[in-house]
Order: sequence, then C-alpha cells, then structure tokens
Amino acid sequence: MATETSITRQAPYIEALGQQYGKDLTALTATQMPTAGYAPTVAGQDQAQLDAYTRATTQGQGIGAYQPYLTQAGAYSGPGGGTGAGSVSSFMSPYQDQVIQETLDQYDIQAQKGVAGIGSLAAKSGNLGGGREGVMRSEFKNQSDLQRAMLDYQMRNQGFGQAQQQRGQAYNQQMQMAGAAPKFQGQDIATLGSVGAIQQGQTQATLDAQREANRLKAYDPYERLGYMGAGIGNILGGMQGQYQTTVSPNQSALQQAMGIVGTGVGAYRTIMDK
Repeated sequence: MATETSITRQAPYIEALGQQYGKDLTALTATQMPTAGYAPTVAGQDQAQLDAYTRATTQGQGIGAYQPYLTQAGAYSGPGGGTGAGSVSSFMSPYQDQVIQETLDQYDIQAQKGVAGIGSLAAKSGNLGGGREGVMRSEFKNQSDLQRAMLDYQMRNQGFGQAQQQRGQAYNQQMQMAGAAPKFQGQDIATLGSVGAIQQGQTQATLDAQREANRLKAYDPYERLGYMGAGIGNILGGMQGQYQTTVSPNQSALQQAMGIVGTGVGAYRTIMDK
C-alpha cells in the first residue's frame, strides 16, 4: 500500500522572512545588553550646596554664630567693678577727670572771691581781724568745701551713670547681634542651598536625558525586531498555505509482491463468480 505525505508551506518570501527573523533574534539575544549605559544616576551636590553645608557646620559661621556676641555681652553684665575691659570705668569719658578738675578750679576761684568779700565786710564793720571775722571765714570755708564736694560728687556720679547706661547699651547691642547673626548666616546658607539645588536639578535632568537616550539606543534593535516579528505574524495570520508537495515513497519488493498477490486473488474471484 502506497502512503503519501502532504506538506503545506508558505510562500518562499514569507519563509525567507521567518528564517531571517530567527537568525536576527538569535544573534541579538546572544549579546548582553549594555545596561550600565542607562542605569539610574544621581547628580552629585553642587558646589553651592557644599559651601552651604560647610558654612552650616563650621563653628562660628552656622553652628554657634551667636557665641562671640554672647561672650562679649557677658563682659558687660554684672556689677562692672574694676577698671578692666567691660567694666563701668572703661565706658567713662577719658576727659572726665580733666573736666571735673577744671570745674573745681573755677569753683575755687569763685570761693576765693567770697573770702575776700568777708574781709571787706569785716573792715567796714570794724571787725577786721577780730573773732567775728574768723567765725565768718570758718563758716564760709566749711560751706564752700561742702558745696565743692557736692559738685565733685554730682559730676562724678553723672559720669558714672552715663557710663552705666552706655555699658547697658553695649550689652543690648551684643545680645541683638547674637540673635541677628544666626539669622543672617541662615539666610546665606539657605540661599546657597537653594541655588545649589537648582543647579543639581539641572544636572540631574541632563543625566536623566542622557540615560533615556542610551536606553532608546540600546532597545532600538529589539524594538525593530519586535516590529518585524509582529509584521510577520500579521502576514501569517491572513494567509493560507499556497504550495503543496505530495511525496509518494517507492514500494519495497515485499510491497510489490503483495500487490501482485492481491491482483491475482481479485481476478480469481471474478472468474469463480461467473
């Protein structure tokens, strides 16, 4: 008995496309993709950000920017005795003693005129050189010395009060600077950080764009091959096999003999039926 094998094949150009697709797919997937070229990359800190960090963490610039002013303010607190820096006396006018001395000298001159007046009165009253004149001179001197001492005290006390006031103003100024310095430093640090962040963002955007370009370049062969495979699939889905080949295998000697026997048996039955 003869057997036939029927093979349905696509058009030659379709088969050629499939073969080429298989070769391209094998070659492409055999090569490792350059993933390092489009791996995520983080932009480093901008120089302005580094400067902001340095200033923020440097003693006296960011951290503890207020300390020098607090230290100076401390010198202006307390009773302020002595003559050293920060004492009340250090705020007194260097010309105060000269002013006081000149004022007292003028007072003494006026006091001498008063003494001379006592002598004139004593002469007119006939008591010149007498006990009454001595008493008048003594009382005048005591009163004059008292007034002189009061004048000296008032001037020195006024100078001391002014020095205390100036010392208090200096203390307040240092305390204000202790509060203002960190604020100004913080504004500068914030500005540096903000500008640096803008630059870092721009750098990051550039890195991201380059990474995306590298990714598109790496995936381009795969996408083109994918389009090719999809196209071949669409073609195959809309076409039937156009070429058929029938293969009839050659009979063996046994098969030929059995065929002859079968023919003879058939002939014999035909004769007997008659």
